[in-house]
Amino acid sequence: MPPPMENKTLIILGMHRSGTSLITNWLHKCGLQVGETLMEAGVGNKEGHFEDTEFYKMHMEILRDNNLNESGIINQKVNYLSSYHKEKIKGIIRVKNKLFGQWGWKDPRTCLFLKHYRELLPQAYYLVVVRDYHSVVVSLLKRTMAELDLHYDTQKGPLSRLAWYKVRRKLFYHRFCRKHASYFLNSWIFYNENILENIKNMSDKRFLIVDYDMLKTKDKDVLTFLNTNWHFSLNYSKFSGVYKDSLLSKSFDVEDYIDDKLLIGKANGVMKKLMNYAPDIRHECNAPSFNAEVLLS
Repeated sequence: MPPPMENKTLIILGMHRSGTSLITNWLHKCGLQVGETLMEAGVGNKEGHFEDTEFYKMHMEILRDNNLNESGIINQKVNYLSSYHKEKIKGIIRVKNKLFGQWGWKDPRTCLFLKHYRELLPQAYYLVVVRDYHSVVVSLLKRTMAELDLHYDTQKGPLSRLAWYKVRRKLFYHRFCRKHASYFLNSWIFYNENILENIKNMSDKRFLIVDYDMLKTKDKDVLTFLNTNWHFSLNYSKFSGVYKDSLLSKSFDVEDYIDDKLLIGKANGVMKKLMNYAPDIRHECNAPSFNAEVLLS
């Protein structure tokens, strides 16, 4: 009797607002099981978050138990992962492995627990989604403003809405950017440093760095890589079927709101370190036409 086939697990990593929802949507259309129950669309993700609610709720519970913001937009380590939490995660993984031969998940908060997932899923593969810090910080600022707009649209009367859109919003936006841009940038650095710290301790055959610009032209090559090198069984679906320029935040010069230029230098350094992994990925690829260049705008 042949041995049972090994489960294939793909963990999709990336900072909030980095395009992980977009890429997970694409992989879902290619046939990857990414969760029995997925988070619905919301402010900033009109097409859906594509987050498995089991991992999403588990990660938020851990953050709450550590007195950290459950959004996960933080810049400090999670100090405590109890045996109770570990057993719950093991239970989720056990059920997924019984139900599905190949599966994966996406939740940006996963980046905060990578050390534990490397222990719990030593044979997992990692698709690392990178987006430049300018675009991420701008997207976080704009999403927060969109949430405030929704509050005024649904909770306030017509006079308050008029005052908000005609006068208060513009003034508030610049103050808000000045106050929060550095915090969001610190969080981007923290997430991507966590990713770097963990992939340094992985075999380079276990991770691949991509962004959505790369997938606009190399989607077929990326899927070939997943099937040929990592032995997934996915069916090609065009990335252009899920990619919409109109859903992506347009960037602006976020440095105007960040006084600490050393912080910007640190972010650029993290970006360069991530890019340095691209040549290694190219050398390890066996797919016939694959070119794993990382396009970091």
